[in-house]
Amino acid sequence: MSITAALVKELRERTGAGMMECKKALVETEGDIEAAIELMRKSGQAKAAKKAGRIASEGVILVRLSADGATLVLVEVNCETDFVAKDAGFTGFAEAVAECALSDPARTLDELLASPLGPDGSSTVNEAREALVVKLGENITVRRCERLSVGGGRFHSYSHGGRIGVALELEGGDEALGKDLAMHIAASNPLCITPEEVSAEAVAKEREIYLAQAAESGKPPAIIEKMVEGRIRKFLGEVTLLGQPFVKDPDTLVEKLLKQQGARVLQFRRLEVGEGIEKKKENFADEVAAQVREQALKTDE
Repeated sequence: MSITAALVKELRERTGAGMMECKKALVETEGDIEAAIELMRKSGQAKAAKKAGRIASEGVILVRLSADGATLVLVEVNCETDFVAKDAGFTGFAEAVAECALSDPARTLDELLASPLGPDGSSTVNEAREALVVKLGENITVRRCERLSVGGGRFHSYSHGGRIGVALELEGGDEALGKDLAMHIAASNPLCITPEEVSAEAVAKEREIYLAQAAESGKPPAIIEKMVEGRIRKFLGEVTLLGQPFVKDPDTLVEKLLKQQGARVLQFRRLEVGEGIEKKKENFADEVAAQVREQALKTDE
């Protein structure tokens, strides 16, 4: 049968796929638009699987708070390049995933990926992700989702250009203090709130390093022990929120700032785009050439 432009247009609007891919699917299904959608979903799964091994270290961190202030989520959605991270299709998908994570009490990433996406729930988060992989030609992942429940305080958050997202729960204090502390956490990246929360393994590792360094000094064991303990105290101050100098007033520790305002940090989370991912090193020319080749392959399909 003849595949009309109107039929191709309808399929494009329903799937978000390219014109040639829509026409190809309609030809294969003899104009049956529902069958074409199913075929494109299966094709999308296959193409997404092929791209799954590619490094996706760019993207966005989104922070969303429920209307009643009781629940907060941080979501990381990744892609391969900064160019795609700014694409409207990618950012729209990331926004939809964040809203889904907030409204759906999924406790694991797999449960979130299986959740219905959008007001009509016609596809799951993962199905929408696979369709976007086909459309944009890059590996796209929903990498992390942190869901926090309020525990007696009030949530505050901060987003730094969409690349760093911070949420903290503050007991006491005011909105200005909450924002300042969230910005401080974004800048200073503490591991935890208090020294007691630093893992014994982390402290032991630092102690081992300091002992090896101090041993080269040739000083008596008693002196070396004092040197090491001093360095451990300094380390704990550097990696804990309460022990860090406040970024807006380095002469004041965060612990002192909180006491001055009668406030207490109950919990916090900080996510940064791509942290922990080994990034592939490419120059700009190679990246553009790779995108041109990818587009050429899509046109030939």
